[in-house]
This record gives sequence, C-alpha cells and structure tokens, in this order.
Amino acid sequence: MTERFFARPLIEGQPVELDPSEAHHLQHVMRGRVGDRVTLFDGQGAEAPASVASITRRSVVLQVGPVAHVSREAVQRMTLGVAPPRGHRDRFLVEKAVELGVDRLVWLETSRSVVRYRSSAIEKHSRAVIEASKQCGRNQLMTVEAMPLSSYLETVDAPVRWMAHTTPPATVHRDVPSDAVSIALAVGPEGGFTDEELNAARQSGWQLVSLGPRTLRIETAALALCAKIVLS
Repeated sequence: MTERFFARPLIEGQPVELDPSEAHHLQHVMRGRVGDRVTLFDGQGAEAPASVASITRRSVVLQVGPVAHVSREAVQRMTLGVAPPRGHRDRFLVEKAVELGVDRLVWLETSRSVVRYRSSAIEKHSRAVIEASKQCGRNQLMTVEAMPLSSYLETVDAPVRWMAHTTPPATVHRDVPSDAVSIALAVGPEGGFTDEELNAARQSGWQLVSLGPRTLRIETAALALCAKIVLS
C-alpha cells in the first residue's frame, strides 16, 4: 500500500491541495517529491491514487486519479460512549477506537467524571482520528463529540445497547447477536457508574454486561468491548 493522505474533495482528474498538517507530513516527514504517487482518502468513504504535481514552501498540490468508494468498516456499526480517562490516555483511546472500527465516539459526562470536555476541546482529537485512519486504512472518519450520560442513554438508537458494569446484576456476554446491524456501548469513569445512572440505563433499555471479576481501566474496558464485537 502506498502512503496515505487525507484530502477533500476528491474529483478524478482534478488537483487537490493538502491541508498544512498533511502537506508537512508529505514534504518534511516522507520527503515527498514531484511525481511521487500516494493514496488519498476523503474521510467520507472514497479513496484515489494521486501523484504530487507541485511542492512549494506553502503548499502541496496533487493530481487525483480514479476515485473509488472502498469500505473497510466493521460489520456492525459501533457507537462508543465512554467517560474520558485522565492524561494522554484519551488520545490512545481515540486511536485504538478508530482501528477497531468505531463509527462514533462520545465522551460521556457522568456523576463521577474527572475529565469533562467542552465542544471546542474535542477538535484536538480530529488530528488523531485522521492519523489513525491513515495508518489502518479506513476511509470513513470516526466522529467525536461529548454529551451528558442522560442524553446519551435516551437518544442512542441501536438494537443492542450494553453498559459495562463490574458486579451483579451484570451478566457476562460471550456472543454478539449476528443480526444486529448496530451496537452502542457505555463505559463509566474510574469508580464506575452510580446506582442512579445504572437504574436510568436499565429503564432506557440498556443491558448491564461484565468483562469479568477484575477492575479494568477505562480505556481497557472500552477497547475490550469493541474488540469483542469485532471478533464475534
């Protein structure tokens, strides 16, 4: 596979200019030159071969080849709602969620949340989504947003909705329904969800599931649930 870069719009036979981050990567990290061939993707499902047409100090322009819609998405569409972990573990979680095929990542504001995001702060994750998509071959960008847990529980539309919990009445699930076209997950903060939040989830049709007797970090639990779906 040739080196991948994010660009839009992709129109066959037309030039496209890379944004500053992508241009810097091609020019200074990959040491790209005029005539080099790369693969472009637009984050909306399309990819295309392209050749570097010009490089200046301020821009990199490529000539777009045949555009194709190539899907490398998971069988089930996944929405992952998760309380943000501390430190830089949020970026790690973003990257791995992209690799595992999550369509939508929602940072949850819960009663015990330590980290809370404003909408403007979420923009910092857009670069991590693009970088992870370049690496793993996805052509569809995962979306990232934030909302209160109560809104998430009530508005997520998926036939299968699992909330991670460590103690009874949570049950250990080994199989994902084969006919489920989408699944939603909820993973709480350090300390877990409160009793009130667990009751609200059950009343909204969520099922409490356990990943075993050990207490997992936020990102470990979230990625374990995603991997379980992908590998089922």
